[in-house]
Amino acid sequence: MEAVANPRPAPLPAGWPVSEEGARAVQDALRDAVVRDEPGPEPGLGHATGVDVAYDDARGVVAAAAVVLDCATLKVVEEATAVGPVAFRYVPGLLAFRELPAVLAALEALTVDPGLVVCDGYGLAHPRRFGLASHLGVLTGRPTIGVAKNPFVFTHGELAEHRGAAAPLLAGDEQVGAALRTRAGVRPVYVSVGHRVALPTALAHTLALSPRYRLPETTRHADALCRRVLAGRS
Repeated sequence: MEAVANPRPAPLPAGWPVSEEGARAVQDALRDAVVRDEPGPEPGLGHATGVDVAYDDARGVVAAAAVVLDCATLKVVEEATAVGPVAFRYVPGLLAFRELPAVLAALEALTVDPGLVVCDGYGLAHPRRFGLASHLGVLTGRPTIGVAKNPFVFTHGELAEHRGAAAPLLAGDEQVGAALRTRAGVRPVYVSVGHRVALPTALAHTLALSPRYRLPETTRHADALCRRVLAGRS
């Protein structure tokens, strides 16, 4: 594994929206670019990269981490981090606008192909069907999925207790993702398509990346790394 370099600066891109109206207009403009008819990379092959962020609210700073794993062994291949200002105030449904500049900077610092990008959050399972995973996928062109810790505003039916049990995640009658049990008897995670990955492939990747714990190894590594970066800057 390569050593982690100093965090890359993550300045706000020119023209980054500052209002709710402007952010929603960006979502509306980009949403139709989401590709849903590609199966996506085959589980167990190539790389998968977890991205996550941590906040220092007192200083208005966000740290992002991108951690590349070998899908066959789940060993870390490369890590990269970025730190910058929080790009947007907290508004439900517009979380991507707070995090994307730092996440993009961390991904750009990688020297290897990230492969599938796994976001700690939502893709199509979003009130406007354009969560962080979809937004990141459209901006980078990379296959992305969202694996979230809670169902946000969506619902699902009963879920069997065994590992691998799944149930549709619903907005009324529309399926926006799936609840997936990655450990027997443990709360599920909530998987949704981001970009260029079909839902069955997203579910298979999530299971393959979660052999021991509820959350995928991609998310676990990225979460720990961005927290270490913030702790080192305190």
